[in-house]
Amino acid sequence: MFTGIVEELGTLRQIVRGTASARLKIEARHVLEGTRAGDSIAVNGVCLTVTALDKNFFTADVMAETLAKTNLGQLAPGDRVNLERALRLDARLGGHLVSGHIDGVGTILRREPHDIATLLTIGAPAGVMRYIIKKGSVAIDGISLTVIDFNDSSFQVSLIPHTAALTTLGFKRPGDTVNLEADLIGKYVERLLLQRENGRREKLSLAFLAEHGFME
Repeated sequence: MFTGIVEELGTLRQIVRGTASARLKIEARHVLEGTRAGDSIAVNGVCLTVTALDKNFFTADVMAETLAKTNLGQLAPGDRVNLERALRLDARLGGHLVSGHIDGVGTILRREPHDIATLLTIGAPAGVMRYIIKKGSVAIDGISLTVIDFNDSSFQVSLIPHTAALTTLGFKRPGDTVNLEADLIGKYVERLLLQRENGRREKLSLAFLAEHGFME
């Protein structure tokens, strides 16, 4: 589990492609502090397992399913990537709950300055848009951001200068792809609402919410 607060921009130094998989070697420093083989690091929002590391690099394997459902397969040596270590339970949750399991790949449609901020419009697949709400959370390349507005096929977020300076969204341009993860809580709520009881879809009610622990 992650928070969507990027700790460091790493650099992909090597990608070794297999028949349907890949191995990434990423240069980093801060995220390697206290990290051991077997730990999880989010790379552009994708939860990967550290298979080997030294003081300047770590390697991670990317399976066929991950290559098919994310933009990691588009990376090339020299590309910068957002990095975040897994959440510690004694740490502050500065962003929102992020699983590192990507729901779809979006495309940056527009990039517009707005005073000190930068407004990004992201085109997203229907499987992501169904969870997008105003003021809701979304992870873009592993960055926790708040939705400003949306329509049927895209949504808009605002980057403060700090986020633009320290993440990949500071230099990505229209046409570039981004990994998208919808709000985890929204997906759980949807699942509960779709449960069937006695062959009928359950209706949302105070009794239903109390039964499933959402209220006392």
